[in-house]
Amino acid sequence: MLPLMKKNYLERILTAQVYDVAIETRLDVMSNLSGRIHNQVLLKREDMQPVFSFKLRGAYNKMIKLSRAARKRGVIAASAGNHAQGVALAARKLGCCATIVMPETTPQIKIQAVMSHGATVLLQGDSYSDACDYAMQVVKEKKAAFVHPYDDPDVIAGQGTVGMEILRQHAGKIHAIFVPIGGGGLISGIAIYIKKLFPKIKIIGVEPVDSDAMYRSLQRGRRIKLAQVGLFADGVAVKQVGEETFRLCRELVDEVVLVDTDAICAAIKDVFEDTRTILEPAGALAVAGAKVYSDQNKISHKTLVAIASGANMNFDRLRHISERAELGEQREAVMSVRIPEKPGSFKNFCTILGAKSITEFNYRYADPEEAHVFVGVSVRNRDEVKKLIQNLRKSGFNTEDLSDNEVAKLHIRHLVGGHAYKVENEILYRFEFPDRPGALMNFLNNMGHNWNISLFHYRNHGADYGRVLLGVQVPPEEKDDFKQFLSQLGYRYWDESDNPAYKLFLG
Repeated sequence: MLPLMKKNYLERILTAQVYDVAIETRLDVMSNLSGRIHNQVLLKREDMQPVFSFKLRGAYNKMIKLSRAARKRGVIAASAGNHAQGVALAARKLGCCATIVMPETTPQIKIQAVMSHGATVLLQGDSYSDACDYAMQVVKEKKAAFVHPYDDPDVIAGQGTVGMEILRQHAGKIHAIFVPIGGGGLISGIAIYIKKLFPKIKIIGVEPVDSDAMYRSLQRGRRIKLAQVGLFADGVAVKQVGEETFRLCRELVDEVVLVDTDAICAAIKDVFEDTRTILEPAGALAVAGAKVYSDQNKISHKTLVAIASGANMNFDRLRHISERAELGEQREAVMSVRIPEKPGSFKNFCTILGAKSITEFNYRYADPEEAHVFVGVSVRNRDEVKKLIQNLRKSGFNTEDLSDNEVAKLHIRHLVGGHAYKVENEILYRFEFPDRPGALMNFLNNMGHNWNISLFHYRNHGADYGRVLLGVQVPPEEKDDFKQFLSQLGYRYWDESDNPAYKLFLG
């Protein structure tokens, strides 16, 4: 323990000049999530800052302490996005020039936001570390001040004001505070303040499994450098944590929790359901970590604080997040099912599923004896998945759970199909089903004839209607009966039998 250093840091935090640009953000109760995990979860809303991230606290506190001559020469920073915006806004407020080096992988929304504050942006490398190396070259060339995103006492102190606000806003007992870790500036600042006043409050860091530099460093007792980092949570994609932040975290942080992409996506959805706000992946890390920690330690009726560190989300990422959130929350099961290749088998399979909502169905005729089906089903938890698989197997359907299979989730679900072998009299129709339980069974019950379904694709995209592609074998003499079935169905449909994409890839 270093009491002199801690006293110095405490004074730095108490005197940090952040509120010229930052606001004191709310501490909101996440009612839905709290009820689900049986702990009170409080969300520290740093996503509500003027740059949608906590980073402007440390950046401004550092820059306002620079001499007037240093500010006149301008500042240089390296950042994956949020620190860059903090530096750019602070530079505009202080009337100095800012050059920001950002990884080429930085979301466009963050690049545009930095430029909107008047800063010059240089793109370099695939990660923060690559950008930082280049930024140091620019510092030498321009003889400008470097504003480090995390490994600087004034930056750490500025971030520490988040911890000061938490204690001011919540008078009750706090079990743990969960903080996302990139380079370690935010968790260091919060830990210094919290541990000085309330040492029994746990400070728990959260990192993605593929960007776990602090976790590995603490495990080995020295700073290690990752060969590569995952880019989904780009705001914490740091190959090596800071020297000072590592020292502080070794002394003050109780634990680091690791979470995967699915857990992060589920946490983004949790925050949206409670606040109607969409956090960026790094911004939702703390919520994901709180859920994992609560489950692993079987705690209940505790108060857990999670830092919502940022909301600079690229809109086009939402599709992937939506796809993976249900799996991360274990509310969707993805399975492979083998069913006999004969009329009625598909209907029997759907009957066993009962009232459960089918989220996805991929099937293409390939074998005259057996059909291989890729199916997604809405569930409440993993126990329900086990029971469903048991019921399917008892009914003769060979079933395998693919919910944790990355190849299945990322690729196979989009590739099921291909040209069918010896499928006669196949016609192809596209339908819009009402996206509600029972719509598929209504379709099958109305079909009546024993026409063999040779292709079926459905994926719930959260719209009012489910888009369905259906291949069915209808003999020429039964075409009129099929048309009558369509007219009585009540669903919108289109004949796609002559579609060139179908002929090229599926017919």
